[in-house]
Amino acid sequence: MSQAKPQKRIPATVVTGFLGSGKTTLINYLLKEQRDKKVAVIVNEFGEIGIDGQIVVEEDNEQLVEFNNGCLCCTVRDDLVKTLISLTQRTELDAILIETTGLADPAPVASTFFVSDEIKPSIKLDAFITVVDACNLERSLAGSHEAQEQVAFADVILINKTDLVDAEELASVEQKLRSLNPLAKIHHTQNSVIDPALILGVGAFELAAKLEVDPTFLEDLDHEHDAEVGSFALSSEQPIDINKFMIWMNDVAMEKGEDLYRTKGLFYARGFSERVLFQSVRMLTSMSRDRQWKPDEAKRSDFVVIGRNLNRDEFSEGFHKCVVAG
Repeated sequence: MSQAKPQKRIPATVVTGFLGSGKTTLINYLLKEQRDKKVAVIVNEFGEIGIDGQIVVEEDNEQLVEFNNGCLCCTVRDDLVKTLISLTQRTELDAILIETTGLADPAPVASTFFVSDEIKPSIKLDAFITVVDACNLERSLAGSHEAQEQVAFADVILINKTDLVDAEELASVEQKLRSLNPLAKIHHTQNSVIDPALILGVGAFELAAKLEVDPTFLEDLDHEHDAEVGSFALSSEQPIDINKFMIWMNDVAMEKGEDLYRTKGLFYARGFSERVLFQSVRMLTSMSRDRQWKPDEAKRSDFVVIGRNLNRDEFSEGFHKCVVAG
């Protein structure tokens, strides 16, 4: 009597890192480099409107699942279990990529793969990839317990945006990371560009090592976020004057830089045939042209703000002053 062939387990890679480190950029790059593979992408965002899911590249071999207004490490964790089970039942996959929110504690996300009997036979946790922002690492670590956990829990650390710091600053960043996690492999990147072979299918996750970092991580503990940190979303179906918006946001970033952790927006901007992508990390802001609007796509602007003790009404007033009057 022949024995049944062991089921091939799908490798799952979790991409984590503090707000604005370059996680979505990394996901997009990996998908472009893995076009011949069937990949499922799970994107989790802290705000009520998903921006990252809108800018993940769309290919025939991809399946995109979004979780908004909740965190995989706590409020929508059950949804992650259900989604993973559903993915294994629907199609043959080569890989699963999971992007957590920038405020996620990695341990509860990792434990999901070990506490669910329905997941363990078909999916294996391959590696935790933590992306860090070389410019803002010190401030992120000082102000966020989650940022510290993300570094300590990593199997592989990408020091991103290395082009924005000098050699002395980069050496200091690496020394700080080594003090928190002496075992993780560290790579330097710009725009999150890296050989996929260095982070996908590497089999780097070791349960015993993670239990040393967090002995309670397999226990079903509640994770609470800092009550002073929150998010809100602003939207408009009228076009935005992007010049007014940039002037306003530069002033806001200068005034609230330490408390304004992260913003991201996709805009229907006057004078542009493409979607316009705006991003800020503390006081650093950037704007770029995204893809063309699709013929059947409703044009609108969505803007998500994440920070500490921010006044939604104040931001709403400033945002709507940038809307072009109809």
